[in-house]
Amino acid sequence: MTGLTIKEFKKKINGQAKIVDTRSPENFKQAFIPGSLFLGAAESLEEWSRNFVSVKDEILLITDSGSEEEIFRRLENIGFANISGYLKGGCDAWKNAAEKYDMIIDVDVDELAMDLPHDPNLTVVDVRKLTEFAEGHLKGAVNLPLGDMSDVALIAQFEETENLYVHSGSGHRSVIACSLLKLQGYHNLRNVNGGWEEIKKEKSFKTEKEQSILN
Repeated sequence: MTGLTIKEFKKKINGQAKIVDTRSPENFKQAFIPGSLFLGAAESLEEWSRNFVSVKDEILLITDSGSEEEIFRRLENIGFANISGYLKGGCDAWKNAAEKYDMIIDVDVDELAMDLPHDPNLTVVDVRKLTEFAEGHLKGAVNLPLGDMSDVALIAQFEETENLYVHSGSGHRSVIACSLLKLQGYHNLRNVNGGWEEIKKEKSFKTEKEQSILN
C-alpha cells in the first residue's frame, strides 16, 4: 500500500482518480478534500463501495491513521484492484499545507424544527429505504434512498435554490448522501444529527406513514 505525498496525490486527482474517504463521519464532516466520496469504515463499506465506485476506477484513499492496510484489503477482497495509494498524513496534512478543503455543516433536530416553518426553500431529504420511509417520516419530506443515488438523474431533481436538510436513520447514510450531493454541485445542504431516531422524538414535527406501501 503506497503512501502518497500531496504533490503525487494532486497529480492523480487531475488524472481523474476517485477519492474515497473512509474516516469517521465526524472527521469527514469537519474537513474533506473537495471531490471526495465518503463511505466510512463501517460494515457497510463493502456494500456502498459496490454501489458508488466502479472496479475500473482508479482509487485514492483517505483513511483514519493506522487503518490504511485494513481498508486496502477490504476493498481488494471485493474486486477493487486499482487502488493507487493513500494520502500520507491524511486530511490533516492537506489542511496544514493550506490546500482547499470543504466541510459538511450539521444541524440538530431542534434547529430543523425552528427552520422548517420559516424557510420556504427548505427541503427535507430522507435517504432511508422506502420501507423505512413508509413506516414514518416528516410530512413533506422527499424520499431519495441512498441506494438509488448512484443515478445522478435522481439527484438532479433538486433546484440550486433549495436548502437541503439531509437525514437517514441515525446519521451514517446521510453523510454519504451529503458527499454525493456535494459531488453533483449542491452546497446548500445540512446534515441532520441523529437522523430519524432523533426526529421522531421531536413533538412539534408533523409526521405521516405510507399505508399503501406497508399493506
